[in-house]
Amino acid sequence: MTDDVSPGHRHINPWIIAVAVMFGTFMEVLDTTVVNVSLPHIAGSLSATVDESTWALTSYLVANAIILPITGWLANTFGRKRLLMSSVAGFTVASFLCGLAPNLPMLVFFRVIQGATGGALQPISQAVLLEAFPPHERGKAMGFWGLGIVVAPILGPVLGGWLTDSYSWRWVFYINIPVGIVSLIMTKLYIFDPPYIRRSEKGIDYWGIGMLAVGIGALQVVLDKGQEVDWFSSQWITGLMITAVVLLVAFIVWELLVGNPVVDLRVFQERTYATGVFLMTTLGFVLYGSLVLLPIMLQTLFGYPALQAGIAMAPRGIGSFIFMPIVGMILGKYDARKILAIGVGVSAWTLVWLSWINLNAGYWDIFWPQFVQGMGMAFVFVPLTTITMDPIPKERMGNATSLFNVMRNIGGSVGIATASTLLARRAQVHINVMGAHVNAYSETSRVLLQEMRAGFMAAGSDPTTATHQAYLALFGTVERQATMMSFVEIFLWFGLLFFAALPLVLLMRRPSGKPGTVAAH
Repeated sequence: MTDDVSPGHRHINPWIIAVAVMFGTFMEVLDTTVVNVSLPHIAGSLSATVDESTWALTSYLVANAIILPITGWLANTFGRKRLLMSSVAGFTVASFLCGLAPNLPMLVFFRVIQGATGGALQPISQAVLLEAFPPHERGKAMGFWGLGIVVAPILGPVLGGWLTDSYSWRWVFYINIPVGIVSLIMTKLYIFDPPYIRRSEKGIDYWGIGMLAVGIGALQVVLDKGQEVDWFSSQWITGLMITAVVLLVAFIVWELLVGNPVVDLRVFQERTYATGVFLMTTLGFVLYGSLVLLPIMLQTLFGYPALQAGIAMAPRGIGSFIFMPIVGMILGKYDARKILAIGVGVSAWTLVWLSWINLNAGYWDIFWPQFVQGMGMAFVFVPLTTITMDPIPKERMGNATSLFNVMRNIGGSVGIATASTLLARRAQVHINVMGAHVNAYSETSRVLLQEMRAGFMAAGSDPTTATHQAYLALFGTVERQATMMSFVEIFLWFGLLFFAALPLVLLMRRPSGKPGTVAAH
């Protein structure tokens, strides 16, 4: 490539390289959640319904998911530095255009561009960091990388709520522009292609790219929109799911047989890597699934405004922010698998902890489980990433990080879809069970109904209206309790799922951690 390393570039401080790649990555990951709390404002401003405005989220995630797995191939084809600069520039320009969007179709179109150009940033930044630091310091690099990958989605709703309330939803996109410019300048000055990044002389795997794009895109739409239309009772969701399964199975078979695969699936022959990717998929499932439950619970059951619910989510980010650098520093001194096992255990326990809360819970009952969970995620994320990537040769690192990141995102999408579906279904089950005990033959129900009726009459309602209001209030009480039971059930199930993944740590090999020469950039 034209950006081959010259001797003068070999001694760039790896922390400068880390900052250069993380500017764009943090910005891209932040945009997966920063728009969430702005959807009602976007819908009102662009004359659309809130349901229609959710396509601003879906379009971004679909485009992102399509690009993620082929990032390694794109880097080898066009050059890593060139791809990184193009991605940052495209993401920044698309962010500016999203802010200017005059209507919803244009916003969705620009969000597709934003997702497609930003999709390469996560795996490229991870590959660059793993190569910039010697093996015995990779824990520090992954601790720094984890700050962006784990903390950014948690801070997104807080930042999005503040910008929307204080200025306009358009500033959710404009805020990316100065960050993108700084990232572009630092990438130009400090990032260089390693010598083994060379364009392959083999042909382009057009069939693989086509099957992957359509299959992943269809799967992402199913996961994002399935709950809204009651899953497979919808013909178009069923059609998309069949399309996704057929094409992704065909893609896997094709990539294992073709001589020049766009995604090299043979990397899964490495036991430690395959186990690590499975654990990261589970982490994405639990992290994003529980992440979507908490703000819903805080707003619907505890009466938090959107911004306050976002702020109440901050303890998880604070815990990760504090402990990720600490874990990165101690990783080289202890067996990373033991640290990983501690992290999985702590993270699982905090989900069980959350399953103990009830409708009388106060702020600190929500704060401490989240803070400890953030700490546990640091003890999971940093060693898991370091162990998983340790056996991968540098020339295959780009492909390996692409698969690692796409599986985390797919796990997250499945987790969100599962949590949303279970919440709706289990709430209905509990309403039916509890409602069966609220009847004319229940002394407790009759007394409570009479007390409510008397209260509404004291407030000025006539007897007929007060009776109707009492029935509604009684049903509302049952509904709140049933919904609360659904939340705590799902937290418990997620915690048990994480505990069940703990034995997989035994399948992973201890990372070599041998001091080596810093890769040229």
